[in-house]
Order: sequence, then C-alpha cells, then structure tokens
Amino acid sequence: MGQILIVDDDPQLRQSFEKLLAAEGHTVKTGSSGEAALAMVQAEVPDLVIMDVRMPGMSGLEAFQAMHEIEPKLPVIIMTAYGTTETAIEATKLGAFEYVLKPFENIQDILVLIGQALEAGRCMRSRVELDVAPDTAAAEAIIGRSKPMQEVYKAIGRVAPTDATVLIRGESGTGKELVARAIYQHSLRAAKPFLIINCVAIPETLLESELFGYEKGAFTGAINRRVGKFEQAHGGTVFLDEIGDMPFSIQAKILRLLQERSIERLGGREPIPVDVRIIAATNRDLEAALTQGRFRDDLYYRLKVVTLWLPPLRDRSQDIILLAEYFLARFAKEMDLGNPGMTQEAKLLLRNYQWPGNVRELANAMQKALIFSRGYPIHPEDVSRAIGGESRGGEAGEQRAEEIVRQWVRQTLQGGEGKEVFETCMDHFASLLISEALDLTGGNRSRAAKLLGISRPTLLSKIDKYDLKMETFVKLEGS
Repeated sequence: MGQILIVDDDPQLRQSFEKLLAAEGHTVKTGSSGEAALAMVQAEVPDLVIMDVRMPGMSGLEAFQAMHEIEPKLPVIIMTAYGTTETAIEATKLGAFEYVLKPFENIQDILVLIGQALEAGRCMRSRVELDVAPDTAAAEAIIGRSKPMQEVYKAIGRVAPTDATVLIRGESGTGKELVARAIYQHSLRAAKPFLIINCVAIPETLLESELFGYEKGAFTGAINRRVGKFEQAHGGTVFLDEIGDMPFSIQAKILRLLQERSIERLGGREPIPVDVRIIAATNRDLEAALTQGRFRDDLYYRLKVVTLWLPPLRDRSQDIILLAEYFLARFAKEMDLGNPGMTQEAKLLLRNYQWPGNVRELANAMQKALIFSRGYPIHPEDVSRAIGGESRGGEAGEQRAEEIVRQWVRQTLQGGEGKEVFETCMDHFASLLISEALDLTGGNRSRAAKLLGISRPTLLSKIDKYDLKMETFVKLEGS
C-alpha cells in the first residue's frame, strides 16, 4: 500500500479518487492546484502523484518538473480531459510514468496502472543492501557470505559504474531482479528512471506496443500516438526480465536498439534516438534456444557483453541460515511481531533441504513458519509445514501436486465446453488460496491480506464474493 497525492481542481474527481484508493488500503492526500501540490511534496514526498494538466495557476507539467527537482524518482501519472499528442509526448519525455485521458473508461485498468506506478517507484527508491547483517531486517537485501556470492558482489561493483549491457542468468528464485536493481542503484544512471518489463507477463500482442509505442492509426484502436517504455526511460535503465521467453519477432527490434541506440514506434518510419541501458535476465537455457531457432544468435552476443551468473541456493548451503535469519527478522518487523528465533533442530532441517525454489522458496517458508510458530521459537514441525511437508520429497513432491492440479483442469476443460471455464477455474483457485491464507493466519484478515499481497478491503470483498464462512476460522481480530 502507498501514500498517493491526487491533484485536480475538480473536487468531485478528488473525492472519488480518495474514496476508491482508500478502499484499496492506500493513504490518500489531495490538492486543488499545482502550487498546493508542490508545497505538499516539499513537506513530505509521497509514493505516487496523480495530477491533472490544466489547472488554475501552475500547470500540471510545470508542477511535475518542480516535483522532479525535489525527487527525481517520484512516479507521476498525468491525466487530462483535453488530450493532445503534443502534451502526451512532452509529459512522457519529461519522465511521467504514464499519461491517461479523462473520463476513465475502466476503473480496474486505472487501479492496475496505479499498482504498477507504485511498484516502479518502490524499485527505484527502495535501496537493495548488499551483504548486511542478517538481523538488520532491511526491507530488501542480497544476503550471502559464501564464495559464490562474494563473486556476485565483485561483479556488481565492476559492472555498475559502466554502461555495459548485462545479462543476469540463474534459476528461478535466485534473486535476479534484486541484482539488476543493485546494479542500477550503483550506476551513473541512478537518478534516472528504472523500468521493469516482464517479457512473459505481457501478452505478445501487447508487448511490442508497450516497449516501443505506436503512432496514431498504426492499428485499430490507435487513436493517439503513444510513447513506449524505452522512450519513457530515456537516460535511465530498462530491466528486461525473462528475456529468454521474448517473442522472436520482437528480438530484432531489441537488437536494433542495442546496435543503433534508436527505435521505431509501431506504424512509424522515422528512427527515434533513445539512450537507455539494458539489463536482461533469464532462467532459460539460451544456448539450447539458439540451437532450436527460438533465440537470435546476434541478440545473444549483444546481450552477453557482461554475463553474471547467480548460484542456486543448494550450491551455497552455508548461506541458508543467514538468509533464514534475515527473512525471519524482516517478516517479524513487517508483521509487527517479536522475532522468536529458531531451534537448532529447525536450522538443521533448513540446511538439509534442497530448496528447489531457491531464495524465493526460503523466504515464503520463513514467512509461513513465523505464522505457524505463534510467537514461540520456530521448531522443525513449523518448517515442515511451511515447506509443505516435503523436506524429503523436494521437487518430486511439487511435481506430484502439479500433476493433480493438471488432472483436475483437464477434467474441467473436457466437461466445460460452452461454459465460462476460465472464470470458473480462476474463482475456484482464488477461493482456495484465500481459504488457505485465512487458515494459516487463524482467521486474522489483516495478516492474511499481507500474506496474499493484497489490501484488507480487497480481501474482504473476495470473502464476500466467494461466500467464505468466517466461522470456520479461529478469529484473532476484534472485527
């Protein structure tokens, strides 16, 4: 959740935004002019600003420029009812996170955009600490004192001050995004934008326009020119996560960006100079993808100017307890609980487990174990429950569980022709996920919301939607 400043001379819009965002768990402040908003930012920098362009006195763009002099990494969404191509281009080139037109056609799209802007701001401003003491409870840190991790720290230090393209490789859950952010934060571009693009999360039909933008009339529905992420990040850094899964048709355009430092929008014919540093990451076997013709060899060699390999957790087992203690301290602080510590038997179990999901799996396990422990030191039973009782089965146990789910999905698909199968399956899994979170937290909805990564009001609305019976859970809240 974040602190959001809404700036608009329309009191009804401010009130609507305030009500909507407060229901999502955000803290909302409002201002009716650019001058008032600037004074508020000078007093306390929020996590996000959503601001109109046309207001009496100082315009939104003028206020935006002044705000960025105070905090260059403050994400700002510009909105207006008088959309023009020139204003959109100017706003994005000045560094606005996004430019949207009023009235809004889809509130859910706006909420998604706000979530993306808050996450982008957090990634730019939340510093990734390197090799801190495990009991510091730093919000985000790269932990490890093993020889492989010492090599990672050295590589970050060597490559960060340069403009070299970096390819980060490693299994899923090893911390590739944290390393990319650490490189950015120690680079000469640290005061400029840092944008994360997940090449898998965005559908192929949208990825190209998201990255490169488009001209008016480039396709059906392109009623205005749109600036892509590379132009928005001009002067900064773009992190292309899961680049091994990038569609082959887009790889040529990425190659051109790396070779010529320019792009073309969809439907455009003129090259547009773009100054961005590319950091890419993948857990795929790129060499196999080259052989199979799924990845361009020329792009492969352009990306691996510097290759940084992240070791799996099983190859640095001496770091497991350091990481476990760090996550325990961090989650105890976030959940406003005392740090209960761990028994030696629990540490032995943690150290002997293979951790197929790497650091991400360990983090999830420590969060669950903290909930299970109920304030007492974490025992082996807490650890076993947190890793699904698979301390001996490991990856095989995960595969068995996945196969059970696949069988259920197949049966649903075979008998669901003509029905809303997708929505039915998603509702079923969402209901199950929420039920498990409530069960893990003894019915504490605030903790369950944190565990799920959603706001408490959103959780309550889901409980109502799926008609979950709260009396089946132990209630730890007064509500």
